[in-house]
Parts: sequence; structure tokens; C-alpha cells
Amino acid sequence: MSITVQVCLVSGRTVDLDVDLDSTIDQLSQRASRQLGTGRGRLSKNCGVIDGHATVEQCGLQDGDVLSLIEIPVQVAAASFAFAALLRDGSVVTWGHEGYGGNSWAVKDHLKDVQAIHGNRVAFAAIGGHGAAWGLQATQVLLPASVRSVTSTEQGFAAILTDGSVITWGDGSYGGDSRFVQHLLQNVQEIQASPNGAFAALLADGSVVTWGDGRFGGDSSAVQDHLKDVHRIQASQGAFAAILRGGSVVTWGHALYGGDCSGVQDQLMDVQQIQSARGAFAAVLHNGCVVTWGDAKSGGDSGAVRHQLTGVQKIQSNRHAFAAIRFDGSVVTWGDPSMGGDSSSVQDRLKDVQDIQAVGHVAHASFAAILGDGSVVTWGDRTYGGDSSLVQDRLKDVQCIQATEGAYAAVLGDGSVVTWGHLVYGGDSSSVQDQLQNVESIQASSGAFAAIRGNGSIVTWGEAACGGNSCEVQDQLRN
Repeated sequence: MSITVQVCLVSGRTVDLDVDLDSTIDQLSQRASRQLGTGRGRLSKNCGVIDGHATVEQCGLQDGDVLSLIEIPVQVAAASFAFAALLRDGSVVTWGHEGYGGNSWAVKDHLKDVQAIHGNRVAFAAIGGHGAAWGLQATQVLLPASVRSVTSTEQGFAAILTDGSVITWGDGSYGGDSRFVQHLLQNVQEIQASPNGAFAALLADGSVVTWGDGRFGGDSSAVQDHLKDVHRIQASQGAFAAILRGGSVVTWGHALYGGDCSGVQDQLMDVQQIQSARGAFAAVLHNGCVVTWGDAKSGGDSGAVRHQLTGVQKIQSNRHAFAAIRFDGSVVTWGDPSMGGDSSSVQDRLKDVQDIQAVGHVAHASFAAILGDGSVVTWGDRTYGGDSSLVQDRLKDVQCIQATEGAYAAVLGDGSVVTWGHLVYGGDSSSVQDQLQNVESIQASSGAFAAIRGNGSIVTWGEAACGGNSCEVQDQLRN
């Protein structure tokens, strides 16, 4: 037995389809997509997405029902050594290092109707549908459908559920075990993580609950009485800084990572935002001035440029230095001179800066600034993206820049891509240059890039062990 349903797009285009009652919603969606000439998507009725694996009869569809086809853009998430693509039909394709998220075979039956994917250094977590996490063995779990958002350290995950409670998994020494504070994790609004192994949850009443490695911020008992009316939390590699609603700041965690702000506490008033490097913090005050603390080598000491740090609107960082964009479009830098902390060689070109991207690695770092006219200025470690001279004449009309741990990729206004930096980290895209057309966005792992094109297909390059080679799944990625 069959019925006739009408499927419509937001544009108003429609198609009438005869469908058997034992056909699945996915099959109906695919037919509708072909007839309407669109990419794959999901069907909805009365503003609710219909389970793609259920049959027409199971969903209670009736003759004459009107359904909407929601076109969902392809998304790509990155771990350090792998990629995961969320396709338009809610399925997931993975590639890269098999032990660190590149192989999702063990949970493939649960990767359906996925809404979003989150990656950390060693694994992925898929939100929506049945939900699952995969990658390093300790991170492989099935997740409830009620997961709202996911945050991670290097090897631990924390998810906020729709009821405001929290579940954790992964390596316990990296915050994957929250049982000792589980009873406190109620009405959680957001979670921040210090990659070295701790989490900090901000509750609806403005209090904070922490867990994980106590050395890196998992133990906030020393400042717990001060963690009231918290507005926002920022994390470095091994410490936290909380902005209170009154504009003051409370810090905890490892002192070498910025966990002790006592030396500048009297200056931390009316704080608007905080940025972090590997071991330091930089706070922007309401008056546009900047206060820094933490490891001096990471930018915790801004004394040499203190008088220039006025009228600051936002700050970018790599692991070793900071770059502040002022309201007049100029840039002030400090931190390790060889890794972007010294921009004197390009200072005369740093005008009308709109945005800054960074390469950050334990052993090297650099910055790339996009100017108002679409050109780019780079500085820092020359081998790892700080020198863009070989492609400078092509860096025009740049829309956005993405970075691995050693190279950059810029998307131009015409949808083409320009890359530079260390070849091992994706700085050479010549092997796929003819495919890099109509690119809408780019994601990066530690050593490879994945570009999403307008038609939903994905092009990869860079270190194969980091996801730069997607040949084995390319048929699935040609949407």
C-alpha cells in the first residue's frame, strides 16, 4: 500500500511523491532530494525532524501530508590526528589515524541523525540521534540523546544534558571521572576545560564546580568562597580565570600556567574579557587597557609594551605570545619574540587589521593578520607560517584563515585557497589545488586541512597520519 505526500523546500518549490508504507524516511528523503535537485537533507513535519530510520507507517504519515526538506550543510570536526564529517543526511564519515578517531566502525550503528560533532586531541563525540564517542579506547562510549553540548580536555570529555546535569567519560586523570562532584553538577550553564586535565562548570546561580587533575585547576577549594556571581570562565593549558559580574577576577590552578594573579589583583577591575596563551592570561579592561599574568615566556609579562596597550578591542594568542588588535586597527604584540611576540619587522604594515589567526605548537608559533583590504601580514617563526612571501601576491580578498600546528590556509573571495607554512603540516596544497574551488570553509587537525566545497564535497591535504589523505572515504565525501 502506498500514500502520496508533498515535500517542500524553504524556497517554496514542491514535489509530490508516491511512497510505500514500508519505505524508510531516509529513502523518501533521498527521492525528494533527487527530484528537487538539492543536496541530501532531513524531513520534518510540524517543525519536528522525523527519524530517518523509521518507516512511513511507523511515523504515522497520512495521504496528503506536507513535509519539509531541511537542507543541512556538511560540517567537519577535527581531532589532532583525524577528521569526522557530518553529512547532510546526519551520517558521519571519519578518516585519519584509526586509534585517535579516524575509525568509527565500532559505533557506526549509532552515528545516525547526528546533529553535531566535537573533537579533542584523541577522540570524537557525536551529539544527537543515538549519540556516541570514539577514538582512544578509554573514550569509547554510547551517549544519551539528551546531550546538549560537549567540552573536552586532551583525553577527557564532559557533556551537559538538557536537564542541566553533566556526564563525563574518558581518562579519569584528565577529568573523565566526575563522580566525586556529581551531586553538585545541577543547572550547569557551560563548562570550560584546561587541556592538561581539568574542568570548571558554571552553574545557573553563578557558582563554579571543578574536577579533574587538581594541579591544573581541578581543585578550586582554595578560592571556592570567592567563586560567586561568576559571569565567564577562561582556561589556559593548566589553570582557570573567572570573571565575576562586578568585573573582578578569581584564578586557580598551576601558578606556572597563570593560576596565581595575586601580583596584579589590584589592577583586575572592570574586566570585560580574558584571553589565554599556554601559560598566561591577558585581561582587557573596560577602558581598553590590558593586564597580564602567568608565565612571562608565554606572554604573562607585558611590561615592555604596557604603554601601547590602550584602546584594545580584542586579543589573539598562540601558545607563546599575544597579539592585541586596537580600535584604530593597529596591533601590539608581546611574549616570546621568535614566536610572534615581536612584530617589529612588519609593524608598518599592521594597519586596519580585522582579524588574526595563529599557529601554535609547543616548539614553534606564528601569527597571520587579515587587513581591511583583504591582504595578509604574517610574522613569527618563518618556517611555520611566519613567512608568507612566496604566496604574498596571491593573498588578496582573503575571507578567512585556518591553521594547523605549522601552516595556514586562506579562503579567498572567489572560493579558491592559498596555503603556506611547513609542508608537513599542510603548507603545500599543490596536489589538490585544482580541486580547491568554490570552498566555503576549512577545518584543521594538527597537521592537515579539510576544505568543504559549496556542493558539500570535501578536499583534504597535509600529513596523512593527521587526516590529510581521505582517499579511502572519498566516495562517501562526494555529497
